[in-house]
Amino acid sequence: MNIVITGAGKGIGYETAMALAADKNNTVIAISRSAEGLAKLHQQAAEKNLDIIIHAANLNLLDDEALQSMFASYPVIDVLINNAGILLNKSFTETTTDDWRSVFETNVFSQLTLIKFLIPQLSKSKTAHIVNIGSMGGYQGSSKFPGLSAYSASKAALANITECLAEELKPLGIKANCLALGAVNTEMLASAFPGFEAPVNSKDMAAFIAGFAINSHKLFNGKVLPVAVSTP
Repeated sequence: MNIVITGAGKGIGYETAMALAADKNNTVIAISRSAEGLAKLHQQAAEKNLDIIIHAANLNLLDDEALQSMFASYPVIDVLINNAGILLNKSFTETTTDDWRSVFETNVFSQLTLIKFLIPQLSKSKTAHIVNIGSMGGYQGSSKFPGLSAYSASKAALANITECLAEELKPLGIKANCLALGAVNTEMLASAFPGFEAPVNSKDMAAFIAGFAINSHKLFNGKVLPVAVSTP
């Protein structure tokens, strides 16, 4: 399988890329803004002789020419995991319009641009599956927390778009699902909430995401699925 994953330079994306690459039948195309994270990923993959294709950290997912150049060698894509995202912890009254634009550009617009670009390649796969990594913060009816209005709203948008995409892409045989993750111990969470200890580590969550991305197109389409140990 040819599998594309964004946000692969650290945290859940990094561990998911490694988990997917452990299967020799997979080619993992890892994308990240973190040059340091990609270098570490490349080194670890090389040590384990895993098939991970690394792309430059300065890649702009909103740039069609950059995408054309990157995917020229991949006429078929089987799985796309949209994991890239930023977490802003800032009160609503202090969140600026630029803050909202920045969060939505990374958490929504870049995802949509990549999905749209890869539809021709995905449509050639018999197992095409788009997995959008959402959040319980964007899951209706879940607990909400101060300071996460922009982040939660962006993840709610991603979840809704996933449901819409599942319907629009049915004629092409492309499945789309969204995983609304609960709190996971990552650098991003630690930077936004210093001292908070999440109940799940990134490696365990990555193992779940990898398995879901490969197999769950057979069982799910257009679903927003909570992946959390908390209630609600």
